[in-house]
Amino acid sequence: MKIIENGVCAAKGFTANGIHCGIRKNKNKRDLSLIFSEVPASVACVYTTNLVKGAPITVTKSNVANGKAQAIICNSGNANTCNSDGIEVAKRTCSLLADELKIDPTDVVVASTGVIGQKLDITPIKNGISELVNGLGNNSVLAAEGIMTTDTRVKEIAVSFEIGGKECRIGGIAKGSGMIHPNMATMLVFITTDCAISTQMLQKALSGDIQNTFNMVSVDGDTSTNDMVTILANHMAQNPIIDSNGEDFNIFMKALNTVTVYLCRCIAGDGEGATKLIECVVNSAESETIAKTVAKSIICSSLTKAAMFGADANWGRILCAIGYSKAKVDIDRIDVEFASKKGRIKVCENGAGIPFSEEEAKNILLESEINIIVSLNCGSCSATAWGCDLTYDYVKINGDYRT
Repeated sequence: MKIIENGVCAAKGFTANGIHCGIRKNKNKRDLSLIFSEVPASVACVYTTNLVKGAPITVTKSNVANGKAQAIICNSGNANTCNSDGIEVAKRTCSLLADELKIDPTDVVVASTGVIGQKLDITPIKNGISELVNGLGNNSVLAAEGIMTTDTRVKEIAVSFEIGGKECRIGGIAKGSGMIHPNMATMLVFITTDCAISTQMLQKALSGDIQNTFNMVSVDGDTSTNDMVTILANHMAQNPIIDSNGEDFNIFMKALNTVTVYLCRCIAGDGEGATKLIECVVNSAESETIAKTVAKSIICSSLTKAAMFGADANWGRILCAIGYSKAKVDIDRIDVEFASKKGRIKVCENGAGIPFSEEEAKNILLESEINIIVSLNCGSCSATAWGCDLTYDYVKINGDYRT
């Protein structure tokens, strides 16, 4: 397996585009994106568990019930959520695109991201559809730009791998900066592959993977109303179809996981106002569930996040987060270390403080990527979670997000 270029356009048969159609006031920001497969594809999705859901999720769930799709359209600048005509607008978007692409409206995955509770005018989308479709090409970056809201950088990746002597490719784009605390999804992630895999196994792969990737990311503890992860597989690599467990499925899972872990790190590192990516690894836990619970609790701790912003090796906040996580742990056996490219330092052993150089610890924590390593010393299970520091800018961004 190797990292390749072109994101969601790396796999055979996929093209993409992103334009400014007028949903957002800033003409320099794209606000409408499209990913298209030249042939119908198997599709799998996971969605937010927030009881308040965007209209596009309702429409997409209905459209993909038959296990196939051919296009993904997403607008930014408006979430199309909590609107009386939201379903109608989402369906109309699918119809407009389908007419232009000459496909069935039910073969469209529709998504939206942006402000909640403001009506989404269909006019800019209607006026922009032709430009969007006519510009389809090797434009993964443009599509990634079109789904960004408070994101500061494009998030995309692709890898190639081999199954049955055939080269397969899988690539993805994502957006996510705020309202990131997923449960069965993340903000918006779109993945494409030319691998031949059945809809059932595709859904199994995605549903299984997110438990250790997107469900282990938190920026601010808020679960979005529009979270969605979608993957299209158009079978154009012509590998022997993956329709059961086995070595081929394991290879596919590894490739998928490479893409999703990379996107997780991108989302966490680009959290609203963030200056640092924080990766928390919990080792030697009695069970994977315990390891996950502890890692997520640490990543979600506002006090820990603030300490990382200030490069303060305040390990007591980490033990505090472990203590209220309700995970079954022996506090008297916990070790804590901080690490970055500047080095690694142990700050806590057997649940108690040990002498360490504050200067060395601060130097380690001043880096843009920080590792918190926790050893529970109670078993052989581990888990990783991703988050970011909590900065002044997070409050500034969200203090006037709507206005």
